[in-house]
Amino acid sequence: MAKCHRNDIGSIALDRPSTATSSTGNNFRLWTAFTGAAFRRKIFDAVSCGASSRHRHQLMQEMLNDTGSQSQPPPPTTTMKSVLKEFNDPKKADKVVKKPNSNGKSEKLADLLNLVETETAAETKRKVEALEELKRVVKELQVEDKERNVQAACRVRSLTKEDSEARMTLAMLGTIPPLVAMLDFQDSDSQIAALYALLNLGIGNDANKAAIVKAGAVHKMLKLLESPNEPNQAVSDAVVANFLGLSALDSNKPIIGSSGAIPFLVKSLKILDTNSRSQARHDALRALYNLSISPSNISFISEADLIPFLLNALGDMEVSERILSILSNVVSTPEGRKGISIAPEAFPILVDVLNWTDSPGCQEKASYILMVMAHKAYGDRQAMIEAGIVSSLLELTLLGSTLAQKRASRILEVLRVDKGKRVSENFGGNMNAAVSAPICGSSSSSSTNLNGKECLVEEAGMMSEEKKAVKQLVQQSLQNNMRRIVNRANLPQDFVPSEHFKSLTASTTSKSLPF
Repeated sequence: MAKCHRNDIGSIALDRPSTATSSTGNNFRLWTAFTGAAFRRKIFDAVSCGASSRHRHQLMQEMLNDTGSQSQPPPPTTTMKSVLKEFNDPKKADKVVKKPNSNGKSEKLADLLNLVETETAAETKRKVEALEELKRVVKELQVEDKERNVQAACRVRSLTKEDSEARMTLAMLGTIPPLVAMLDFQDSDSQIAALYALLNLGIGNDANKAAIVKAGAVHKMLKLLESPNEPNQAVSDAVVANFLGLSALDSNKPIIGSSGAIPFLVKSLKILDTNSRSQARHDALRALYNLSISPSNISFISEADLIPFLLNALGDMEVSERILSILSNVVSTPEGRKGISIAPEAFPILVDVLNWTDSPGCQEKASYILMVMAHKAYGDRQAMIEAGIVSSLLELTLLGSTLAQKRASRILEVLRVDKGKRVSENFGGNMNAAVSAPICGSSSSSSTNLNGKECLVEEAGMMSEEKKAVKQLVQQSLQNNMRRIVNRANLPQDFVPSEHFKSLTASTTSKSLPF
C-alpha cells in the first residue's frame, strides 16, 4: 500500500516492491501535479535564494496555477533522476539569427571606434616622443660643451615660445639652473641664448618666474652690464625684457627693486629715448611700472632721478599715458609726493595735461595725481593755482570724461575750502577787534559807535570790491573757455554766441567760483 508524505513541494508517491509482476521494479516514481519546468524552477529558487516558507508557498501556488492553465495533460511520470539531470544541464540558448543591416550603421560604428583607438595610440606615441626630446635637451644643457649648451638653449627658446606644457615640463626636468649658469659665459651669443630661453620659460608661468629669481638670475643679469666695456646692446635689451617678465610677479617686485635694477632701467630708458628702438623703450617703461606698484620701490625710483625725466617726457604722446601711470603709483607715498613737488615745472606740466581733450586717459591720470597732491600739502595747492589750474579744471568739469569730471570737482572743492579759510583768517582778527560791548552811559560810547560804523562801512566796501573781482574773474574764465571751445570746434572766427549763452555769462555769480 502506497504511503504518502507531505512536504513543501507536493505529494510524492513511492512504490514499494510487490509480489506481483511489476514493470517498474525496485524504484520510485514521482506523481507530478505540475510540469517538469516548474519543478526545476522551484528547486532552483529554494536552493539558490534560500526563500522563506511564505515565499515558497506563493511560488507553489503560481506553479499550480501554471499546471491548471495548460491545455494538454501532463506526462504520466517523471523520474527524479531525469529531473535532476535536466536541472544540472541547462538548456542551450537558441541561436539568434542576425538580420542584415541595410544602412551599414554597425560597420560605421566599428570604423569610428577603430579610428579613435588609432588616434589615441598616435597621440600617446607623440607625447612620449616629445618627452624624450625634452629630456635630450636638458641633458645637452648639463654637458660641459659650450657649443652644445648654446644649441640646447636655442632649442629651449623655440620649444617654449608657444607651448605652456613644455615650459612646465622643462622646468620640472631641471632646465633653469644650467641656463642661469650660462650667464657667466663671456661670449655674448651664449648670454643672449640663455637670456631669451629664460624669458620664454617665464611667460605665463609664475612658478618658473619665482624659480628663475631664486636661482640668482637677477644679480647675474646686472653683472653682465657692469663690465668696464660698453655692454652689448642686444644683451641689454634681453635683460630689460627679462626684468619686464620677472617683475610681473608680486613676490619678485621687492627683490628686483632692491637689487639695483631700477637705476639700470632708468639709464636704459634715457639711452633709448635718444634712439628709435621703441620696443625696448616700452619694455623699460612697463618694467618700471611693475616695480612702482610695490611701495618699497618708490624710494629707489626717487633716488634714481626718474621723476623729473618722466615729467619732461610727457610731451611724447606715445608713452605719456604709461608715464602718468607710473607717476600715479609714485604719488601714493610721501617720498613720491615730495619727488613730484620739488621737480622743476612739475605742476605747469601736469596742468597742461588736463587740457589734452584728445586723450581722456591722460586727463584722468593727471587729475588723479593733482587731486592727491592737493589733498596732502598747502604749498602744492598754491603752486597749482599759480600754474592756472582753475580754468583747466572748470573746462574739465564741462568737457572731460565722467571720472575726470569727478576728480576735477574734488580738486575745486579743496581749493575753495582752502580759499575760504584764508579769507576768514584775514578778516577774523579785525572784526573781533572792532566788535566790542559799549559801556552804557559812558562818555566814550558815542565815539565807539562812530568808530564801529566806520569799520562796518570800510568792511562793506572791501567786500563789495572782492565781489566785483570775483565776478570779473568768473566772466573772464568763462570767456576764455568759450574761446577754447570755439577753436577746438573749428568754428568760424566771426562766430557770435547766442543770446542764451550771453545771459548765462552775464548772470553768473560767485557761486561757480571754485574757492
